[in-house]
Amino acid sequence: MEEKVLDAMKKAGKPVRPGDIAKELGVDSKEVSKAIDALKKAGKVHSPKRCYYEPTA
Repeated sequence: MEEKVLDAMKKAGKPVRPGDIAKELGVDSKEVSKAIDALKKAGKVHSPKRCYYEPTA
């Protein structure tokens, strides 16, 4: 799931909300939020502003 979320973020090319990714992937937003939490801990994504996430460089 984390890889799918990361790929969706990279495709978007801009900071996105978990709900937007959930709609695109057709999954529950809670699953996306869990994946984002794991990606944040791994240092693969960051939040440029509240409730928006994007991949780190």
